Amino acid sequence: MQTDNLRFINVNGKLMDLTHPQVMGILNVTPDSFYAFSRKQTEDDMIGRILQIKEEGGSFIDIGAYSSRPGATHLSAEEEMNRLRIGLQLIGRYAPDMPVSVDTFRADIAKICVKEYGASIINDISAGNMDENMFSTIAQLGVPYIIMHMQGTPQDMQKNPHYDHFLKEVFYYFSEKIQELRDLGVKDILIDPGFGFGKTLEHNYQLMNHLEEFQLFELPILIGISRKSMISKVLGGGPEEALNGTTALHAIALQKGASILRVHDVKEAVETIKIIEKMKACAAF
Repeated sequence: MQTDNLRFINVNGKLMDLTHPQVMGILNVTPDSFYAFSRKQTEDDMIGRILQIKEEGGSFIDIGAYSSRPGATHLSAEEEMNRLRIGLQLIGRYAPDMPVSVDTFRADIAKICVKEYGASIINDISAGNMDENMFSTIAQLGVPYIIMHMQGTPQDMQKNPHYDHFLKEVFYYFSEKIQELRDLGVKDILIDPGFGFGKTLEHNYQLMNHLEEFQLFELPILIGISRKSMISKVLGGGPEEALNGTTALHAIALQKGASILRVHDVKEAVETIKIIEKMKACAAF
């Protein structure tokens, strides 16, 4: 089980308490994200989203400029940084006290975002697999690092996901990554099981069923299931109709030990946490 002292991460020199789950609001500055309503292309739209995350109770802003939806078009590093730069400047202006997570797999971009724009966390969908310099860069930067499980790349991950022993392979993946990072001196590591990344529908629900077992790593667990196809494939419709299913899965994930919910809908996620926390508080009565 996770112990309390391992539920704290060092964010900008301050310890953040994850014994109580937190919400990470998504600021999506890509033009082709799977959820069209989340795309923020103009400065006014970005500002509105930043203020919304802040006002609805988000603890972090996670900004991403490289679409990782299945089959996404590959984006150059220059274009990714150009998109990020605008969003980071606006966050610094309108939510200067809110920790910023940057969703990137590129070490050079991680370095620029931390050193020049004060980003607090790096969120890497590839856990170092798409840039061999990422782990050493994170060690030098000394920021919390989110590692996600993904089979393949966004361009090919959903073509034919296959595992001989699915859960064992996912756990082994994390054990190797965590050890490598520890050997480099990285202290604050968070794990993301990678719902929807190189996995079938059945794989995704197996992950959710066994989510509590990830606590064996004694690290905070981030969950990214917001409006994903694992919901719409069961309930019908598309991401626009997937809020209720998202909330249901968030409640399950929280009961199984999730520390951070990465979401499009901040208010609803905050409310879900409040309900689950109240249930836990009353469990002893």
